[in-house]
Amino acid sequence: ALNINPDSLQVIATMLYSEMLKNGYTSVAEFHYLHHDKNGNKYSNICELGERLLIAAKEVGIHITLIPIFYNKGGFNKKNEEEQKRFISHSTKEYFDLFEKTLETTKNYGCKAAIGIHSIRAVDGQMLGEINKYNNNKYPFHLHIAEQLKEVVESKKFLGKRPVEWLYNNLEIGENHHLVHATHLTENETNLITSNNSNVVLCPITEGNLADGIFNYDLFQEKNGNWCIGSDSNVGLSPFEEIRLLDYSNRLKTNNRDTFKNSVSANSGEIALNTIHKNGHKAMGSFRKNYFEIGCPLDFLDIDHQQPLIYNSDDENLLNTIVYSTDIRSIKSTYTKGIKRVDSLKKDKEIINNYNNSIKNIKNDN
Repeated sequence: ALNINPDSLQVIATMLYSEMLKNGYTSVAEFHYLHHDKNGNKYSNICELGERLLIAAKEVGIHITLIPIFYNKGGFNKKNEEEQKRFISHSTKEYFDLFEKTLETTKNYGCKAAIGIHSIRAVDGQMLGEINKYNNNKYPFHLHIAEQLKEVVESKKFLGKRPVEWLYNNLEIGENHHLVHATHLTENETNLITSNNSNVVLCPITEGNLADGIFNYDLFQEKNGNWCIGSDSNVGLSPFEEIRLLDYSNRLKTNNRDTFKNSVSANSGEIALNTIHKNGHKAMGSFRKNYFEIGCPLDFLDIDHQQPLIYNSDDENLLNTIVYSTDIRSIKSTYTKGIKRVDSLKKDKEIINNYNNSIKNIKNDN
């Protein structure tokens, strides 16, 4: 992160977004907190790096909601580290200036923006309150919370309460707030999230990779909680893998195969896709109710119906087959705005070569 320049960030983002499209994502909510140059100074365009992400998204054709992240400290009662100098906003005014510029820039690209803080450990309570008041539920509000046990322990030590408990007891948190991970919740904290109709953004591949723990989906589902999926650290980029890992980890924990079952349906694939579509759009600031609506972009996956498992599946089980029994090879192409996006082999090679060369240069700089 210390050696990435605007050009290399654009190349890396282009590679990432093209891979997301191949794996079945049509949209990305970019949790973006690399704001300054290598010395920690502002660019003349304070949204320089954010704009490079918008350019990358436009090039490959993925929808993007850019979320400039407010990052102020290195931890609870801890000054930021020197290595974090590219992330830091020194005041809420500085962050508001960044967000306003981001908002102006995203509008120029026909994209959306959202509000975000890194976490309650990276922003003090007063600043968090000021940002929440500034937003006033106008834009989606994202933050990491209760991802690791260490944060829970330190939150109790420095704030006197667990992270989610502190958040809801001290701020007005509602349906426009999107809590990323929320891995470690008590029943009371689960009630706070679900009763206020907030959304939890689950990243099971990342949470597994980092040994964060298993989200208590069983209780969350019982309370009719809202959730969608994210990729976060990008060690894996398949939305279907995220769904499967969430489901299977909870099956192992509960010895119950009906993880996603609700009062309406027991069709796991249908429930999962409906949920992540509805709440994922909401997290991006897009309030689409149906998969296809007049006046909305035409986004869909072209699935290979000749793939044997799919070809031989009846309609009732088709979504389950796609979600649980296939991989990237079953996606013929991904469409956004009605345009086929991922079948240009020549373009893929160019993106990959640019990425590899950029990473090599970053490593050499280091």
